[in-house]
Formats: sequence, C-alpha cells, structure tokens
Amino acid sequence: MMQLPNRLPLKSERSRLMFWLGLSLLISLLYCIPALITAFGNEYVIQDDARQHVFWTRRFLDPQLFPNDLIADYFQSVAPDGYANLYRLFAIVGVDPVFVSKLLPPVLALISTVFAFGIGMQLLPLPIAGFACALLLNQNLWMRDDIVSSTPVAFIYPLFLAFLYFLLRQSLIPLIIVIILQGLFYPQSVFLSAGLLFIRLWKIRGGFGLNRTYLKQSIAGLIAAFAILLPYALQSSPYSPIISASEARLLPAFWEGGWSKFFTNSFSDFWFCGKRSGMMPTEWCDLAQESNFLGWLGMPQLWLVVSLPLILKFRDRFPLANQVRSQILILPQLLIVSLGWFFLAHLVLFRLHLPNRYTEHSFRILAALAGGIAIVILWDTLMRFLLTRKPMAAQSLLVSGLSGLAAVLLFLYPYTLRIDGDAFPVTGYVTGEFPELYRFFQQQPKDVQIASLSVEANQLPSFSQRSIVVGGEGYLLPYHVKYFEEMSLRAIELMRAQYSPDLNLAKNFIQRYGVDFWLIERSSFNPRYLEENSIFRQFPDVSRSIQAKNSALEKVAQSCIVERVRRFRVLDADCIMQQS
Repeated sequence: MMQLPNRLPLKSERSRLMFWLGLSLLISLLYCIPALITAFGNEYVIQDDARQHVFWTRRFLDPQLFPNDLIADYFQSVAPDGYANLYRLFAIVGVDPVFVSKLLPPVLALISTVFAFGIGMQLLPLPIAGFACALLLNQNLWMRDDIVSSTPVAFIYPLFLAFLYFLLRQSLIPLIIVIILQGLFYPQSVFLSAGLLFIRLWKIRGGFGLNRTYLKQSIAGLIAAFAILLPYALQSSPYSPIISASEARLLPAFWEGGWSKFFTNSFSDFWFCGKRSGMMPTEWCDLAQESNFLGWLGMPQLWLVVSLPLILKFRDRFPLANQVRSQILILPQLLIVSLGWFFLAHLVLFRLHLPNRYTEHSFRILAALAGGIAIVILWDTLMRFLLTRKPMAAQSLLVSGLSGLAAVLLFLYPYTLRIDGDAFPVTGYVTGEFPELYRFFQQQPKDVQIASLSVEANQLPSFSQRSIVVGGEGYLLPYHVKYFEEMSLRAIELMRAQYSPDLNLAKNFIQRYGVDFWLIERSSFNPRYLEENSIFRQFPDVSRSIQAKNSALEKVAQSCIVERVRRFRVLDADCIMQQS
C-alpha cells in the first residue's frame, strides 16, 4: 500500500503522454485523408514527381516493361539503392509499386509525427510540447508535395527526424542505423547529419576545444556517414559528367521559362525564394506574396520561431521557459549547418546537386520544433495571466474552453491558405483525362515506342506502361550532360520532323528511334499550338525556325490514323513509312 501513491502519478503521466501522442497521430491521419481520397479516387491518378521517379519501378513487377528506354534507364540510375529496393521488395510479392507509392505518404507522415513528438519532449519535457511540434510539422509537410510524392525526398522527414531524436538521446547504435538509411534513401540528408555531428564535436564555453560529452557519438556517426557516402563518390554515372555552372548559364532550361529554372536577375528570388537556388521553402514565399491578410501575415510559426530566442533570453518572464533543456541548442546548430551546406552547394554548383535541398527541408523541421516550443510557453504564460484575474470556480472552465478553441483554430488554420493556387493539403496528384487513350496503348506490345510533342505523352509511361521517345517537363532534366544532350537531340529532331515539309525527316526519325506510334493533337499544326506548348520554349532557337504550315506529316496523317480519342490522333508509324 505504501507504493500506491508513487505509482499513481506514473500511471497518470503515462496516460497523458499516450493521450497527446495519440492525438498527434490522429491529426496526422486527418491531414492525410484528402490525399488518400484523391489517390484512390480514380484508376488513372499518380503524383506529379512520381511520374518520373516511380513509373520505372514497375520493371520490378514485369521485367519486359520499358526495354531500351532511355528515360526509364536514367531515372533508375539516379535512384538511391534503398529507395529502389523498397519498391523491388513489394514488387517481389506482387504489389504494384505505384499502388505502394500512394500508401507510403501516411506511413512516412506517421513515423515523422512520432519522432517530432519525441524531439519536442526532449527539448521541453511536456507531452503538450511534443504535440505542438508534431502538429506544426504535419502542417509543414502537407503544404508541399514532397512527402506525398513517395520519391526519395519523401524519406528525408522520417529519417532526419529520427536522426535528431537519437542524437538528442545519445543512442549510438540507432543513430548509426539511421545514418545508413539516410544514405540509402536520400543521401543529401547525410550531409546535414554529418554537419551536426561535426559541429557538436566542439565546445566554446570554457575555451575552444573538443566536447568530450559527444566525442564518441560524433566520431562514430561521422565514420558511418563517410562510409555510406563513399560509394556515391566513387560511382560513375553513364550519363555523367554533371553540368557545370558556366555551362548551365548558357542553357535556356536554367533561366526564366525553363523547366529547370535556376538563374534569375532578381536577388531576392535567387537567394531566398528560388525553387532550386533559394534557401527558403517555396511555400513560405508563396504565402508571403498572397494579397490577402493571412497571406501577408505568412505562417504564424515563423513569428514563433523568431520569438523563441527572445523567450529564452527573458525566461524570468515566461515561467515554463525555465523547463526548456539545454538540448535546445540543436536548433541554432541545425540552422548553421543548413546554411553552411547551402552556400557550399552554391560554391560548387550542381556538384552537391541543388542548394535549396540543404535548407528547405531542415527549415520546415526547424520551424515546427522551435514554433511548437514557443507556442506552448506563450500559451502557458497567457493562461497564468488570465487565471490570476478569475475566481477559482471559473478557472478550470476558462482554461478548458480557451485551450480547446485554440487547438481547433490551430488545426484548421492551414485550410484557410492557398499555396501557389493549391488548397491545403497540397498533393500534386495528376488525374488522367483520357482513359481510352491509355487503354489503347496499354493493349499494344510492351516494347512499342511512342513519339509525341503533346503534354499528355508525359502520362503514358505511368498510365499505359509504354515507352515514349521524348518526355516533357520533369523528364528532360539538364543536370547530367550526356542524358540532357541525348534528350534535347531527340526533342529537336522530333520538332523538326513533325513540322518539316519533307516527309523524309519523319521517316528518318521513325527509323532512328524505332517509333511505332506518333501521337498528335487536332491543333498540332495550328501556329498557336507552337506558342502554347511549353516544349517549344525550351529550345527557342529551333522553335523560331519551325512553321506549322506545310507539314508533310499533317498531309499524310489522315491516311495513317489508327485511333481517335477526342482531340488526339494516333498515327501508325509503318503507315507513315509507306507514304510518299
């Protein structure tokens, strides 16, 4: 009986912990539901980035798909081993990789939620602090389509949050395992982890020198990071070399209107809001540029992030701030490391891929953690202030009512936002509008090649599981020189062949690339089509020499149509070869 009073608080504390963790997971699921409804609401739905990074994984399900396909070969070559083998594992047991890509986002979000909750409690040992951090993280995750894409970048959130959690807990073996997984799924995150391990090696207070508290953990982690990154450094891609900064500046693809826009004459866009060059998450810039009041206010958690250093500096005015642990230093350390890699990536441009990848993800995590801690401290201070001005009988009702209202408003806040024209949650799912077209190509032999300048051709590898000779936005990436040169050559030859008055150009293209079908639109030979189709803007010099009039292919098209689907016409390549 003497032990009973000691057990009750422990049981009560565990109950509160499970309540707030359960609530965090529930909210994560609620944010996921619209994405799941969209993903499974139609047979022909796929996430925008998954069209390039997931479609080829169906080779694991059927090795006969995409034979001699340059696009599939390229995206398979750049896929990290762990990522590719995860889809391979599901394919071995007969599960469609695209189906898996639609189920992964909730799983990744829930794992991220658990670790964000745990990190919050490491910084401020209260379950409500873990809840606040997890809630803000989930809002950040669904303001962009990274985690919903189920591409390699989706794995940075659960893995990097796991790294931070085990780093704070000083759990060596789990930490090393997570670093290895980072290298297998999203190698850029290993650089962030290694930077944090390195910066924690040193102490400043009491004289600069090694910090023996974290010495073993940091050295072991750095060795693991080096070991997992070494194969990437030694591995040579068949599509190398990586494009240099000087070469990139000469390509329209890297400038305004280019599919891989990087350079701009605007200082703020280049360094802060550029999708690939800027340090800020692009949705933050989108919100700041909105004309409505909430847009100009931006994300409230950004103000909370700014307020946290002030709260900790004047902690005598914020009673709960005294419970914040010294581990909160991980947040400024993460900021320093992220900016360090960001500027280094600019210095050795494209050797470390894109600079933005070293800040946008870590900034979202940083904002959620710092914002969550700040809002709990500020709310506690506000409640203490109000309770001193209310009679005892009304205090419980006041706290419960205001807390419930605040929680509901905080949960609903993202739904009031428009992020680059998209409602929350942002998913980036693409729904196919021409199922008859997809089914026609799906009924053709698996080794067919389809030539087309239509934007709709981008859907065919995912919805029809058939190869296209040239891809549009998302496929024609300029970072590996050999791949970009080959894809650009194909695009230019296809443009010229389709609009040349000499049918021999079309015949030569068919022979060179083994084309079986040529997909055109009713408006393909209208001059306006050339102005509106974005692929022509990627090659302005070539586009200026092309005219929609007097196309030889247009003249023979009517004789070679094998399928009509609304505005689309499918031409048989053998028929074109027989025309004079």
